Amino acid sequence: MLSRVADNLYWMSRYLERAEHTVRLLSVNLNLMLDESTSSAGQRWQRVLAALGDPGPTVWNGDAYEFAQQLTFDPANRSSITSCIVSARENARHVREQVSSDQWQWLNRLYLRVSRFRLDGDADMQLPAFLASIYEGVHLFQGVTDSTMSHGEGWHFIQMGRYLERASATVKLLEAYYREFGMENRAPEGSDFLEWIGLLRSCTAFEAYCKVYTADLSHDRIMEFLLLSAEFPHSVRFSVDRFYSAIEATHTDGDRQRASALTRIAGRLQASLNFGQIQEILAQDACAYLESIRRCCGEIHQTIYGLYVDYPIQTALAG
Repeated sequence: MLSRVADNLYWMSRYLERAEHTVRLLSVNLNLMLDESTSSAGQRWQRVLAALGDPGPTVWNGDAYEFAQQLTFDPANRSSITSCIVSARENARHVREQVSSDQWQWLNRLYLRVSRFRLDGDADMQLPAFLASIYEGVHLFQGVTDSTMSHGEGWHFIQMGRYLERASATVKLLEAYYREFGMENRAPEGSDFLEWIGLLRSCTAFEAYCKVYTADLSHDRIMEFLLLSAEFPHSVRFSVDRFYSAIEATHTDGDRQRASALTRIAGRLQASLNFGQIQEILAQDACAYLESIRRCCGEIHQTIYGLYVDYPIQTALAG
């Protein structure tokens, strides 16, 4: 596949996944405001910023709805929801011939929704409904992608972007919570209980978690579920498994040797998660373990670029 096409499909998918993740964080934390004390508001929204990688120029200013609007609409913030969807649509436009007409139609609808929307009343009434419509729109696009696009090389690059972004985002979210609350093996108490429910809901995991562990919230079980579950779609392990399957599917017999570095890095991460035990992770430094996963995701991204996008011309001619 041409490097231009691979790059655009990869980033189209990453931007949409990033937008959906931000939507979930904002929606969950706006809902949690109904049960919070004013003293915890700043701490909670600072945690949101940390989970999103501290995207500038957004800063916590004491007003939750103004803060949420910055992360939703600010064009100067490349990680805002609007900026992500605009960037996803721009990447799709450059490779219009590679996506189906239904994909293009639904992505355009999403783009028009964010570009035309204006708050003209109470933000606490309009913003949650707008976020819900974006969440639905991204899911519709993902469903249309899976059902109308041939599951060939282009589709696999979309899966690469989607699941690498998801793994990285989930790890950042876990880091933000565990750095704040520590690693004690105890059930949350008082207001902490709501925060841990918020973490699970931010990963669409509360109901799925309860089906496995009932409603018994504990740090080690939450960590195990969001990090090591082989079946839950937003766990880090599930995302890495799907990412690894995508890179394996893109390799032909002729370029497996050239892609060995990417396979080795991703395979090492996959093995760490597939064979990891939560007791061993928590007995050491869980935050350091999460940081190592995040660094590995960054290394995988750089390797993808070196292999498929920024590779030397001599490598292309040799292939």
